Amino acid sequence: MRIEYTDVLVAGGGLAGLRTAVGAARRGLRVEVLSLVPAKRSHSVAAQGGMQASLGNAFKGMGDNEDVHFGDTVRGSDWGCDQLVARMFAHMAPKAVRELAAWGVPWNRVQRGAHEAVINGERVTLTERDEAHGLITARDFGGTRKWRTCYTADGTGHTMLYALGDRAVAEGIPVRNRSEAVALIHDGGRCQGAVVRDLETGELYAILAAATVIATGGFGRIWGISTNALINEGMGAAIALETGVARLANMEAVQFHPTAIVPAGILVTEGCRGDGGLLRDVDGHRFMPDYEPEKAELASRDVVSRRMAEHMRRGKGVKSAAGEHLWLDIAVLGAAHIDHKLREVKDICRHFLGIDPARDWIPVRPTQHYSMGGIRTDHRGESPSLRGLFAVGEAACWDLHGFNRLGGNSLAETVV
Repeated sequence: MRIEYTDVLVAGGGLAGLRTAVGAARRGLRVEVLSLVPAKRSHSVAAQGGMQASLGNAFKGMGDNEDVHFGDTVRGSDWGCDQLVARMFAHMAPKAVRELAAWGVPWNRVQRGAHEAVINGERVTLTERDEAHGLITARDFGGTRKWRTCYTADGTGHTMLYALGDRAVAEGIPVRNRSEAVALIHDGGRCQGAVVRDLETGELYAILAAATVIATGGFGRIWGISTNALINEGMGAAIALETGVARLANMEAVQFHPTAIVPAGILVTEGCRGDGGLLRDVDGHRFMPDYEPEKAELASRDVVSRRMAEHMRRGKGVKSAAGEHLWLDIAVLGAAHIDHKLREVKDICRHFLGIDPARDWIPVRPTQHYSMGGIRTDHRGESPSLRGLFAVGEAACWDLHGFNRLGGNSLAETVV
């Protein structure tokens, strides 16, 4: 078997993997990245809504800071997160979003003066400060007390992944497309690399490394319907478990996103509800305020998903050939808003449903979306039981999210 050597081997070419590779390369280490698909087609590209960072630039984000972000993260985790990790994460997120801006991510910016927004089903006027003009803005997201979610329309994962992909090229990092780590090499106490399969030729070879990083994303495709891409099969967790040394944690903690389209299961961003979209039942009634009077559609994802399921059990779902569902109404936002800030949602509706969301309601239901569990790591991302093995992003469990993840925290996690 052919054997190669490097300092850092990264299995996974999405946001978390590329950011890890860039960080290692900038410290003078030799890095190799394995990716099942061309890196810019990784599942990270499907993330739409945004990443959380407490900048406090937008009018509705004024007064935000890392303490508020920390508190929202702890509450959103059902009090199950590691608070040391959550504190470190909230502290680093603003730096990460500014770093991405320097690398070319075209964040939406504050525009001075008055503009309209839909809040709690009502159209209101917000006036942005002159001194904030041109700074990175934010939108509302579920489970947050401030508008904190930095975004690029509804294609945030797309722009972040392309910027990091370009950064990896600039750093001279080799990315081996169509390559997969199929087994970890270890001596029972330290990981020393991985056995790699070339998916084009079928060749097996070994890459020995001082540090091996699993960045393969979640395991959503073990569900029949998921918002995840077909490549999200949990291979990273599987090869870690096969060592008999590395441990998995919180694998029962799985998030269902409230708004995946029926029947395809494709995600419709939380930004739809953050921007003012409403959930309606078979009668056209907006039902979330009946269950959650304060936050309504912008309660945390676990709460909204449970309330939707409960409402359907009460006979208020819409029966269809594709199964029972509810409606997401973003027509209330207006065609101009959809064309400007929810372009990908419009494309998804047109191509997969044959509807125009500026006129038609979108059929949605809760669908498997995210894995809070993964390879157990410490706050540095290293396995405490198999040294030299690291995990990042959705493949890892360092207890940032506890038992429920706030929307926007996962994109931020990949680059912190």
